[in-house]
Amino acid sequence: MIRYVARRLGQAAVVLWGAITLSFIIVQLTPGDPARLMVMGGEGADAGAADDSQIAQIRREMGLDQPLVIQYVSYLWRVLTLDWGTAYSQQRQSVSAVIGDNIGATVELGVTSLVLMTVLGIAFALGSVLLPTRWLRSAFQGITVIGIAVPSFVMAILLLQVFSFRLGWFPAFGAGDFRSVLLPSITIALLGAGTLSQVFARSIREVSAEGYVEVAQARGLGPAKVVLTHVLRNASLPVYTIVGMLVGGVVSGAAIIEIIFGRPGVGQLYVEAVSARDFPLIQALIVLTGGLYVLVTLIVDLSYPLIDPRVTSPAASGRASGRRNR
Repeated sequence: MIRYVARRLGQAAVVLWGAITLSFIIVQLTPGDPARLMVMGGEGADAGAADDSQIAQIRREMGLDQPLVIQYVSYLWRVLTLDWGTAYSQQRQSVSAVIGDNIGATVELGVTSLVLMTVLGIAFALGSVLLPTRWLRSAFQGITVIGIAVPSFVMAILLLQVFSFRLGWFPAFGAGDFRSVLLPSITIALLGAGTLSQVFARSIREVSAEGYVEVAQARGLGPAKVVLTHVLRNASLPVYTIVGMLVGGVVSGAAIIEIIFGRPGVGQLYVEAVSARDFPLIQALIVLTGGLYVLVTLIVDLSYPLIDPRVTSPAASGRASGRRNR
């Protein structure tokens, strides 16, 4: 167990270091002078009107006047100490303050979306396996395919037209009471629930073919009883994996959804930072997104042994290695 946890922590550290390094490389690979681009992008000035003294100040603040190795070491230290610098496109506020003002709305949207996504995905997976007639099971499977195939902006527009403009059940734009977060959350949840449902239903069918399940059926237990009491726990491992992977989709999808629904948040902030070429803010958002993904994935990995102790057993590891070698 200790080796398993140490290995997962090491992998998480490597991935997070990769995200930090990527955010540093983006600035270095930017054509032209990043400081000049920020002045031009943040203030809408042209190249001739750029203030040379302001550009020099930005270069000093970002450490761009230092050798590359010193820049990288200094950047790593600033990340570790959460010193992100100045968001030049946001009235020169600190990056931490800007993100702090916007992250609450995105967390609210993301958590609500993940909860709805998990509930809908599990419900549709169980429906596609346990419903009594074949056409009902096929109908549930078909609905999940729609969720996978429809782009997020199309889903958002359809839901706005039906539930906001025609029925008036939800506000169309802005962030206010809890109703304002439901429609954007449902939009994101429907897109991820399709993938989650398909994976979970396939896992249930695979586990249902195991010998111990056949024994339970031979004892006279009904299909629903067998699935709920004997199959779900072992079939849920892929669900944990998919939920962890879908966190990245929720974060990236939040940018589009927040713009369509006129909500404040990190997603919309990301778009504004890229448009203004605000590199310190872009770097912080990349690390924040990567760190969130690493944290959720780590939690999922560390929860595996609680669901199935065989994950950390040497015998299971040996069998898994043998299957990979074959």
